[in-house]
Amino acid sequence: MPELRQNYFTKEWVIIATERAKRPEELASKRPAKVVPPFVETCPFCLGNEDKTPPEVMRVPANGSGPWQVRVVANKFAALSPDAQPTRTIHRSRRSMGGFGVHDVIIDTPDHSHSIAQMSDAHVANVLRVYKSRYDALSLDPRIAHVTIFKNHGGDAGASLEHPHSQLIATPVISHQVRERFQQALNHYDEYGECMFCQSLEEEIADRERVVLVTDHFVALELYASPTPFCTPIYPRRHMASFGDISAVEIADLARVLRTVLAKLHNGLGNPDFNFTIRSAPAEYVGVKHFHWYVSIIPRLTRVAGFELGSGMFINTVLPEAAAEFLRNVKVELAAGAS
Repeated sequence: MPELRQNYFTKEWVIIATERAKRPEELASKRPAKVVPPFVETCPFCLGNEDKTPPEVMRVPANGSGPWQVRVVANKFAALSPDAQPTRTIHRSRRSMGGFGVHDVIIDTPDHSHSIAQMSDAHVANVLRVYKSRYDALSLDPRIAHVTIFKNHGGDAGASLEHPHSQLIATPVISHQVRERFQQALNHYDEYGECMFCQSLEEEIADRERVVLVTDHFVALELYASPTPFCTPIYPRRHMASFGDISAVEIADLARVLRTVLAKLHNGLGNPDFNFTIRSAPAEYVGVKHFHWYVSIIPRLTRVAGFELGSGMFINTVLPEAAAEFLRNVKVELAAGAS
């Protein structure tokens, strides 16, 4: 029989459609494997094409010198502009403000064909260090209220360029969705006196049924009420409200966990399109006891249709417990020659 499960964090209900449940492997991409070259002459993100991008913000050299390994540039088609003024205008029910903000592109690698799933752990750690560097710098700007770091991989996930890259958008306002998540966490802390994320992680690690991977510092798992198949968050085991609080040791560990989970999805589900985002407390809430930052990985294996749009509820056709078991059993290795 179908089952309704409530998401512990958002309080939204999810339908686990056991009557039409699918084996995890049935969702694997049926697309033929594509041969991607390491260099594309027309790609602005490839090594040697640096003059095709907007001005560089920062870079990480490979091995401390020579060619870059990770590079940050302003987005050529930025959603917001650092030159705009965050001036608010209110006229009765209509509110607006100048489109101030920062929109970075983080070029993950000079190799056009090298996704994070195929990189070395050390290279992924450098990508994460760049994320943190930009996150920390922008969080110091009093005009910035929230920093969102995200990756779109594949056309169904919204990627317009094939070359592996991530993005960062810093905004002068905090969205209603982010504030709602924060309020839910605060309500729980006020009622029970503990972080709801820490409580849930303790229960999941003890139960292990939905755990994909656990290390000294992080745990990757399938949510009890996962809204979509293989939606896989990665949580730090140490309580931290802000991504900016991550330590050097934790960055190295997160690099291994993130790369491993993405490699499991890549190998087990045929390189699916996906999004990931770092959900972190806004700068004004750094150090609070009730929120816990995490990485949210969402493979684009199904489509949102009329019921989801009309009800706000999701239908998941893969049992989260089955998804976790499937991913645990997918073997991954570091790609030969990865840098």
